[in-house]
Amino acid sequence: MGTILYGSEIAKDIRTSLKEQIDELREKGKRIPKLVVILVGDNPASLSYVTGKEKACREIGMENILLRLQEDTTEEALLAEIHRLNTDTSIDGILVQLPLPKHMDEHKVLFAIDPQKDVDGFHPYNIGKLMLQEDTYLPCTPKGILRMLDTAGYSDLSGLRAVVIGRSNIVGKPVAQLLLNRNATVTICHSRTRNIEEICAEADILIASVGSPRLVTADWVKKGAVVIDVGINRVDGRLCGDVDFERVKDKTAVITPVPKGVGPMTIAMLLENTLESYRKHR
Repeated sequence: MGTILYGSEIAKDIRTSLKEQIDELREKGKRIPKLVVILVGDNPASLSYVTGKEKACREIGMENILLRLQEDTTEEALLAEIHRLNTDTSIDGILVQLPLPKHMDEHKVLFAIDPQKDVDGFHPYNIGKLMLQEDTYLPCTPKGILRMLDTAGYSDLSGLRAVVIGRSNIVGKPVAQLLLNRNATVTICHSRTRNIEEICAEADILIASVGSPRLVTADWVKKGAVVIDVGINRVDGRLCGDVDFERVKDKTAVITPVPKGVGPMTIAMLLENTLESYRKHR
């Protein structure tokens, strides 16, 4: 069996470092970095996510505000709140929790966030800078995946073939670009891809992010591959990923579990981006 790469342990070290930096700011009498999370409605999964972000902020001493809005809040009212936060110089990061109610235009809302406070890395300005390999806020989950690859000793991807299953704007597309930026040869697979099993079986690095429980079986995985499982699914009351972990793990050099894999890294990168925004504002 290959190495099980626990993102929870890597994230713990990152949070410790962030806490030390914030404690130092506090000791010097400096303003503390502040993150504002906007939650519209009462989606249980979204509430769980923002609760996890609140807890992580408290652990490292970062200021955090949860702005809860009713499900029937108008798009205009939400945009007005975002504008107010954009102009508040005490706020370093703004995050709008997705999904939004159906009567709101997700793109319009995300694009309204000041790119300098877009710690989620979803604004087209920041996505464009990612494509151009310029310094910017990277989307948190893709950034976390690259940090995990670094930890596992895969910083230089030259000559390696990477396959990403999934083409979302949040994970699939940006992580594919980040891999390309590191000189991997990248293929993106999706629901219309033919012979997907054969393509995946050629991957040195396989990243699964489609939200399909245990989709990736042992036949899809090359012996000695690195497998990163981004999926979070609930089956029979238990969490599982997009990879059939028990049947795949023996073929891999490195594999991430679900839970305790990529998920904790996403929050750690959000905190890191917020501190980075604070330093840029200073």
